Amino acid sequence: MVETRSLVAMLPRPVRTLPADLATVFVLVGLTNIAVLGPIIRDTPLRVPLGLAFVLFVPGYAFIAALFPESGEAATADTTSPTDEDVTAGESDNRGLVPGSSVFADRSGIDGIERVALSFGLSIAITPLLGLALNFTPWGIRLVPIMLTVSAFTVGAAVVAAVRRWELPEDERFRVPYRAWYAAGRAELLEPDTRADAALNVLLVASVLLAVGSVGYAVMVPPQGEQFSAVYILTEDDDGELTADNYPTEFTRGEPREIVVGIDNHEHRTVDYTVVLVEQRVSVEGNETTVEEQRELDRFETRLAHNESWHQPHDLEPTMTGDDIRLVWLLYPDGDVPAEPSMETTEYYAHLWVDVSDE
Repeated sequence: MVETRSLVAMLPRPVRTLPADLATVFVLVGLTNIAVLGPIIRDTPLRVPLGLAFVLFVPGYAFIAALFPESGEAATADTTSPTDEDVTAGESDNRGLVPGSSVFADRSGIDGIERVALSFGLSIAITPLLGLALNFTPWGIRLVPIMLTVSAFTVGAAVVAAVRRWELPEDERFRVPYRAWYAAGRAELLEPDTRADAALNVLLVASVLLAVGSVGYAVMVPPQGEQFSAVYILTEDDDGELTADNYPTEFTRGEPREIVVGIDNHEHRTVDYTVVLVEQRVSVEGNETTVEEQRELDRFETRLAHNESWHQPHDLEPTMTGDDIRLVWLLYPDGDVPAEPSMETTEYYAHLWVDVSDE
């Protein structure tokens, strides 16, 4: 115990005398930056609750702490009011009130409920304004600039709040009544007046834990949603932009045309993909299409993480001649390519009808 106190005494005085609520602000800023920017931790659900607190509460609380360093109590109405004998008609007394109006006790600070409410409101206003300011800078609205800007604002406001509190007499400084809350909660939960109160306390604690656990699970482990992959074909326009239009449909055998095949991964995991490009001569009778001949033209492989996309330009050169030759890009997740790839062996494919003439 003595050794712990000696270590604390070695810290600089501003750190030792830093108010607990402002120290919590600094800790939250540091933890949020680590959770969002850290190489390994940023992939964990820990960034969600820390990020919500960092954006929706902490900046506003630090700003309010800087504006109102003094303690405050809720306003109470004074039932006495000036009489007509004390104040002439149409004039106000020395407190700026007219006869019949309410008189409120002088107050220089705000109470805890007002402080919390204003913290949420100002955080919701401050964060977009900082983003708007970043939009006009070379860094733009990106993750790292947003984190650094909000962190700098919050830390600066907390430093101003600490300095302003230190300048006040000790009995006038704002303090979060942790000990009073702990004593009141302990007396209410552990020293109930009756057994009925004890049972209600147990039920209340269980309900709060269940609610917090449910909300925490929903935030930290959000539903994955639909899992799927996608394959598609694109072409380049005159500006070099990829577009799903103007596909080549007229080919001369021996003269390739460039086309781009694309893959999107929405499987919520990393997947190894294989694309098999085949050409087919088909016959159509009514609603039934029969493949009479098939040849494999090309094959591509790639590995994509969740929400990643991949575009691969390649030369498209059919070898079959005739009208209505079908070119099919067959996508196989996890590399499970059958011996005879076809549209019946995968649910992901893209196709293009072309006419191919001889040289």
